[in-house]
Amino acid sequence: MLKIISFSVALLATGSLAFAEPAAIVSLDVYPPTISLGHATDYQSVIAVATRSDGVTEDVTERVDWKLDSDSVARVDAQHIVRPVGDGAAKLAAKLGDLQSQVDVHVENVATSREVSFANDVMPVFMRAGCNAGSCHGASRGKDGFRLSLFGFDPVGDHHRLTRELANRRINRAIPEDSLLLEKSIGAVPHSGGKRFEANSVYYQMIRDWIDRGTPNDVADATKVTNLELFPSRAVLEGEGVKQHFVAVAHYSDGTTRDVTNLVAFQSNNEVSATVDDLGLVTAGARGEAFVMSRFDTFTVGSQVIVIPAGLDYQPPSDVPVNYVDELVDAKLAKLRLEPSDRCSDVEFLRRASIDITGSLPDVDEVRAFVADSDLDKRAKKIDELLESKQFAEIWAMKLSELLLVRTENNRVDYKPMFLYSQWVTRKLETGTPIDEIICEVLGASGGSFDNPAVNFYQIEPDTLKTSENVAQAFMGIRTQCAQCHNHPFDRWTMDDYYSFAAFFAQIGRKNGEDYRETMVFNRGDGEVNHPVDKRQMTPKFLGQEQPEIERGDDRREVVAKWVTSPENPYFAKSMANRVWAHFFGVGIVEPVDDIRVSNPASNPELFAALGDKFVEYKYDLRRLVKDICLSNAYQRSSVANDSNIDDTRNFARCQPRRIPAEMLLDCVCQVTEAPEKFQGLPVGARAVQIADGKTSNYFLTTFGRAARNTVCACEVKAEPTLSQALHMLNGQTVQGKILQGKVIEKLLEAGKTPAEIVEIIYIACLSREPTTSERTELLAMLDGDEKPRAKLEDIFWAVLNSREFLFNH
Repeated sequence: MLKIISFSVALLATGSLAFAEPAAIVSLDVYPPTISLGHATDYQSVIAVATRSDGVTEDVTERVDWKLDSDSVARVDAQHIVRPVGDGAAKLAAKLGDLQSQVDVHVENVATSREVSFANDVMPVFMRAGCNAGSCHGASRGKDGFRLSLFGFDPVGDHHRLTRELANRRINRAIPEDSLLLEKSIGAVPHSGGKRFEANSVYYQMIRDWIDRGTPNDVADATKVTNLELFPSRAVLEGEGVKQHFVAVAHYSDGTTRDVTNLVAFQSNNEVSATVDDLGLVTAGARGEAFVMSRFDTFTVGSQVIVIPAGLDYQPPSDVPVNYVDELVDAKLAKLRLEPSDRCSDVEFLRRASIDITGSLPDVDEVRAFVADSDLDKRAKKIDELLESKQFAEIWAMKLSELLLVRTENNRVDYKPMFLYSQWVTRKLETGTPIDEIICEVLGASGGSFDNPAVNFYQIEPDTLKTSENVAQAFMGIRTQCAQCHNHPFDRWTMDDYYSFAAFFAQIGRKNGEDYRETMVFNRGDGEVNHPVDKRQMTPKFLGQEQPEIERGDDRREVVAKWVTSPENPYFAKSMANRVWAHFFGVGIVEPVDDIRVSNPASNPELFAALGDKFVEYKYDLRRLVKDICLSNAYQRSSVANDSNIDDTRNFARCQPRRIPAEMLLDCVCQVTEAPEKFQGLPVGARAVQIADGKTSNYFLTTFGRAARNTVCACEVKAEPTLSQALHMLNGQTVQGKILQGKVIEKLLEAGKTPAEIVEIIYIACLSREPTTSERTELLAMLDGDEKPRAKLEDIFWAVLNSREFLFNH
């Protein structure tokens, strides 16, 4: 078996240079930025955070001098908690050396005390103690004969079960302390969930006081939580064991705020780098990044925590940013103390960009011309050239077709309307139609599936709830499925949000056209969605937004279509831009790209937001956004790692080698072997990316993970290498069969090319580079003296096609 030098990632030794001078503290911040106390027992804990010139933050709460300018308004105790004294306003100042920061303090209603609330006190205690979690009483059938709604999505039902089931046992109004609810929570009687809190805790006291008051139900009248904030919003901690306090503040519908740090449920998504205790104290661990989350009521918010080793020598890169992409990527790398890899070579760039932008390889003449070109702007010019190609539109038509579910469907979508649907998508992209206009047309589509193929989106999936889930996931990256049966456990979405959004799609009408293959989609004008818990008829409402005004007779889909694609929708532009980014880097800024939620944060929140803003600024012109990405240093970095970034996979310090997607890989194989494929509905020689039907495939495409488009989930496209793929490349008919079918080696020999020239052509055609000296020497030695080298040259061709360097974009 012939062997070639295959693609590998090598390590580069990097010099270590320290900052010129020790980093000094340059700013001081106090959190929360404003303090409002609304009754006699109200309070607010405060923290002070210093930021150094190198970006590292320090919790200096214990080191600063705290001072209120009016002792008659409030006081600060030894635990750094601000408590009310009298109505009025004051300023709280924190002083650290020459630095000072202050916040406003507002106090009112000191003469009154707030009574304990079932909705705002007892229910949060259940959340905080884990009582209504899925592993405890929040399970669908409860636990040990007692059930609560999962994470409190049904407080009315929870109150009924607490106060009406097992009367005088679970709750004892006469002697609150004898209530089974309290006895189990403190471990006074056996409890399979164990002891949840102490008898002298605020949690015990809240529940006890509520029982003592007669267990009133204030769910309907209680103020509602409208927002949750977690401070600080980010922290850069230097050294293992360093600590940072966090403070959580809830905002209510009556304009009041509340310190809920002791009521939120804290969690870290990376406990190796940062752990968090029940009261929001974060402790730094190993080098890395974590996202500290807090959940209260229906809200989950989080803060980014970066941990770097103490005393790490680091020299910021000297590369000049090309655009905003580099500015934001480099800023994140600086916080992490990651040194980016060097710029990739011309041949690496040409091959990478050609595959990513057009799904094809540069030919031999193109490679040689590009390498010989001395123009300093040749990469930018090549990007422009590739973006204007027909192949660019075909790549994105394929990717958009995955979201739009372009496929045949038994008894619903015949081949003809499906094919028209596919052609419609491709034509839109070829003519430069902005992405928002395409999606808006699809969501608001009415008419026959022949005349207006976009209506097939509603014909492929006829279920109202599933349609709403598809729209949210495909075009906003939001997975609402969890909120169908209960409030989302890791995001803000409630059952009300789920069914209110589904109401936009409840009035879709469908009927057969004159041709049995055609379907008519129209606005039926009636049809509603009811909440499964209390049977309420749900009014259409945008996700996380206000309820729109819809007149009788309006097509609700047209209303939601305009909102989904409008700049006022905070999800659409960022979600679509993130998908574009993932295509060129192999991983999204939010990954998976269709699972955007608080508990799955962006690796670079500023970049995530900036790409969305730029997409809106460009009026959703796909080519302009792609050009920004491909021009950046971040995209043009080498895949060769250095000591600092060898473990980085999410911050774009280097190019991550990625297996070429199924359709594009088959097209590349066909291209270099000159052996075209034949696909249903397309002429011989058509590319695999042009296949219209998601259900049309062959063994190669299926093995390499082509999406069947059964769902809008990004997970349908498989990019991971597998043993089946390797065996098919080695032993299957695709590679060897196409080498024999295309007769490339035979044609080159007939044209008078020498074995050395043919080896060079093979390498340039497949890998966009000439063979190395060692590769050339070894291969030519095997060919030396062979008067009929065709078989050996075909073996070399086969070996190159089976190399990782060919199968991966890098």
